[in-house]
Amino acid sequence: MPDPNVAYRFAVEISGIQEALFTECSGFESKIDVEEYKEGGVNDYVHKLPGRQSFGNITLKRGMTNSLELWDWLNRLTNTTTKRDEKKNISVVLYDGKGGEVLRWNLIGAYPVKWTSPTMQTDQSAIMVESLELTFQEFTLQKR
Repeated sequence: MPDPNVAYRFAVEISGIQEALFTECSGFESKIDVEEYKEGGVNDYVHKLPGRQSFGNITLKRGMTNSLELWDWLNRLTNTTTKRDEKKNISVVLYDGKGGEVLRWNLIGAYPVKWTSPTMQTDQSAIMVESLELTFQEFTLQKR
């Protein structure tokens, strides 16, 4: 029986973005819509058929730096006429305790839909954490 994976050793690979080290990744979700079909003459149950598969958005968090690459990526989506060029392929890679790749979540055609600024408080000395929410077209999961 294999041991469960640890969730603290991961990396995020974003094509074309160099300055993006994340400390948290959440929101992986896949669901299949259920379509109900009410057959005439059958009154004791409703057929439930699998429909389209959809994916939830993921959220990446990191300590805020002076880099504006993620903010600029989001802004380019609102200012360009060829928004298609701003979609990127992203991989979230999980590593084992020895640094070997275990799983890879591939997000195809991803782009940011929300950026959240860190909360600033004068009575705390915590690290500022920004978050980036991404949506995507396709999703694959690979085992290494």
